Amino acid sequence: MAHQSQREEIEHKKFIDYKDTQYLGLFTNPNAKILPRKRTGITSKRQREISQAIKRARYMALMPYIAS
Repeated sequence: MAHQSQREEIEHKKFIDYKDTQYLGLFTNPNAKILPRKRTGITSKRQREISQAIKRARYMALMPYIAS
C-alpha cells in the first residue's frame, strides 16, 4: 500500500515506465493484483497510467500475472 509520503512522490513522477518494476510493485498486493485507486489514493488519470504500465510489464514478463 502506498503511504502518504509515497503518495507525494507518486504525484511528482512525470512519466510512468513499464520497465520500472520496483516502482510498479508499490501498486500491487502480495498476490500480484493491482490495488484500487481508493487504496492508493492517487488520481484516476495516474491510476490508468499505472494500470497500463503494469499490464505492459506483465506482457513483457517483467512482472507476474499471479504470485506463486
